[in-house]
Amino acid sequence: MFTAFYCKVCPVGESDCLKLQIRMKVFMWATLLFSVRSSNADTGASLDRTSCHNNSCISLIEGEITAEAGLCVVIPCSFSTASDFTAQNLVWFKCEPSKPKSTESHIIFHSNKKNQNVHPEFKQRVSLLEPEISQNNCSIIINDLKESDSGSYWVRVKSSMPGRQSGSQQVTVSVKGLSQKPTVMIPPLTEGHQATLTCTAPGLCSGSVPEITWTWRRAGVNDSHITGNITDFKAENLTVVTQRHSSTLTFDPSPEHHGTEVTCKVRFTGNMTTEETVTLNVSYMKEVKITGKTSVKEGETLNLTCSVESFPPSFVMWTKLSEQNMQNRTEANLQKDTEPQKQTGMAALSISNVTADHSGQYICTAKHLNHTLKKQANVTVTFMRNPSITGNTTVIMGESLNLTCNVQSFPPTIIMWTKPCPTSLHNGTDTDLQTNSGSATLFIPEMTAEHSGMYRCIVKHMDTTLHVLANVTVIWFPKILSSSGCEVQSDVLTCVCISEGLPLPTIKWPLLENHTEYSVTTTVSNHTVNSTIILTVNHVNRSVECVINNKNWEVKQNFAIRKSLPVQQGG
Repeated sequence: MFTAFYCKVCPVGESDCLKLQIRMKVFMWATLLFSVRSSNADTGASLDRTSCHNNSCISLIEGEITAEAGLCVVIPCSFSTASDFTAQNLVWFKCEPSKPKSTESHIIFHSNKKNQNVHPEFKQRVSLLEPEISQNNCSIIINDLKESDSGSYWVRVKSSMPGRQSGSQQVTVSVKGLSQKPTVMIPPLTEGHQATLTCTAPGLCSGSVPEITWTWRRAGVNDSHITGNITDFKAENLTVVTQRHSSTLTFDPSPEHHGTEVTCKVRFTGNMTTEETVTLNVSYMKEVKITGKTSVKEGETLNLTCSVESFPPSFVMWTKLSEQNMQNRTEANLQKDTEPQKQTGMAALSISNVTADHSGQYICTAKHLNHTLKKQANVTVTFMRNPSITGNTTVIMGESLNLTCNVQSFPPTIIMWTKPCPTSLHNGTDTDLQTNSGSATLFIPEMTAEHSGMYRCIVKHMDTTLHVLANVTVIWFPKILSSSGCEVQSDVLTCVCISEGLPLPTIKWPLLENHTEYSVTTTVSNHTVNSTIILTVNHVNRSVECVINNKNWEVKQNFAIRKSLPVQQGG
């Protein structure tokens, strides 16, 4: 609080003293407006001081006034005069220790503009707050301050009558180094929406116009002037003696601007500078990216990461689009817990021991402010089940062979039939090979004995090859050939039973069960078996039975015994 004036120090009338007090308080608040403070403001000392001489009084602020270089300072002052004293000029002086107080070379301001004795250092820098002297206001503002402006100042009021002047009053001003910084206002920054930054210079001074420049810095890059953008300077007259100086920077924010530092630098007269640096936060969102292998083998682990560069960080989540979901136009949420995820800008999808059921379309959804982006990942699980052969591998000769080799897999396998040498398989009149993805059919319309044997199904799936064997058996109904028969000569019986069949038949002679001495000779040629028996008989039956068998079928035939005459000896 400022202390009140005491009328006892005023030799003028009480009403004039009261007016002086009111004016002085107004000037004190003006002082605060210019960021000037008294060094005694915190001590409780009186902030006003009045000096009178010949019925004329001058009031100044009590204590030291502090200000900063490059800015300005207001020295509040008011005066009152006797009724016969007409104020004509106001003169302000700066005290120099090496010079007497009365020397006019110390003049820093003279209300008479024709006066040429104003010190060069103060010309054009000092002006009255109130140009009309009749208002009893002797307050001044000093612009473009320098630290050398520190010192004591005093004022004198001169009358229109030669030789008459008021007494003097002194005040101390201390100019420190510039510490105030400019004010930078940043609106919300959004990618693609033009924005304007505003930098306001400190102080509200009407002296020299400061120079305001903008620079910016990216990580690892030196300061550089901003190019390709619009800057504008503005000076606002707030009062007759106060101005606000500002500069605007208009540009189109982009993701590259996010996190960069922008500096507003203000340069005042005397090369005194001050600056303020701010960091730009630009709201932006880049494209959604999915990393990881979308094709995995059954039993492995699926690891996919969805990320999006943005500010602020986006909320990212995974969903799966199943066939049922596709019909309902919905997606299954893969988030296991019910707690909301943090907005980290990324989400990991991990499924261990995958199966074919995990194949499908996975959707990454990124939500950023009022925007939503989606990206799909088609996941395929590669697998191969054990191959199988369907069809009858035992075929009656003359009928057809129809075998199919198939296997469930993804991607589909390549299947082919082969038969080991010497017989090879190829499409033709006797063989039809139908090879498809996932299955292959072997068809032989009329099977012969030569078609019996091992057939190989070869399954090729990616980098894996499997072989499955099929043992094909052609069944040939056994029969006894007409060249079979029996004959007896003397007491020796000879029987021959010739049979064909597949598998090769076995030949039995029931007659031999009652004999202990006989001979049996068996020969095999291709698919023909020849069995010959020779034995001695005392009496001859009318017929002899031959029994042939090849596991599934049995054939019996009785041979009539032919009698053979003895061979006549020549003589």
